[in-house]
Amino acid sequence: MSQTLEEFFKENNKIALGFSGGTDSAFLLWNAVHYGADVGIYFAKSAFQPLFELEDARRLCRELGVQLRVLELDVLQDADVVKNDEKRCYYCKNQIFGALKRQALADGYHVIIDGTNASDDVNDRPGYQALQEMEVRSPLRECKVTKADVRELSKEIGLFTAEKPSYACLATRVWEHPLTTESLARAEKAEAMVAAKGFSDFRVRCQYEKAILQMNEDQYDKAVELLPELQEALGQLFEKVVLDEAPRKLLM
Repeated sequence: MSQTLEEFFKENNKIALGFSGGTDSAFLLWNAVHYGADVGIYFAKSAFQPLFELEDARRLCRELGVQLRVLELDVLQDADVVKNDEKRCYYCKNQIFGALKRQALADGYHVIIDGTNASDDVNDRPGYQALQEMEVRSPLRECKVTKADVRELSKEIGLFTAEKPSYACLATRVWEHPLTTESLARAEKAEAMVAAKGFSDFRVRCQYEKAILQMNEDQYDKAVELLPELQEALGQLFEKVVLDEAPRKLLM
């Protein structure tokens, strides 16, 4: 029988959290605070995170009355990250959680946790492999808390992150070429432009000078209707803007 989150935080009452500002880590933070744990909260700020994630992280910490520690990292100094191959997440997690762990240990925290949940498919995920190698624990996964559980319980306790769409880092937007500060900034700006048109839970995949819009099923027809507007807006950034013919599954 698995532990409950209450039991986990009573047993591990001094922990450091790798906090992304997303639904899972927000729920995890609420539980840590609610059950009286001494929690060090670390947000790794790099070119891979859009500004709104940091803003959400700061907002939740203000609401919970806890301190957020922001670690400024230049992950693009790592050549293995920059080459953007299938092991990019492994090298990136090593960079981010390596820095987090060093700071957490210096601050007196010896147990590091993250927000991986019981619904996450960790098979063949290089990033999760890196977390395991660094002995980062995932309480939601250990306590068998699924994504659906997280959303339902977050709504019950009034967290503004309850229905926040899942968001993969900006590096996932850059296809088939190395990562640069410019390519990541362009992806972030492109997605801000699309969001301004009223879309959510979409992706703008950047393939050199081509942008591929991946819209979810619920908003696909709207994307078809507004495609000329989207092409005009994103035409400031890309030579070609196309809509992926296969709608994305809505990932909540």
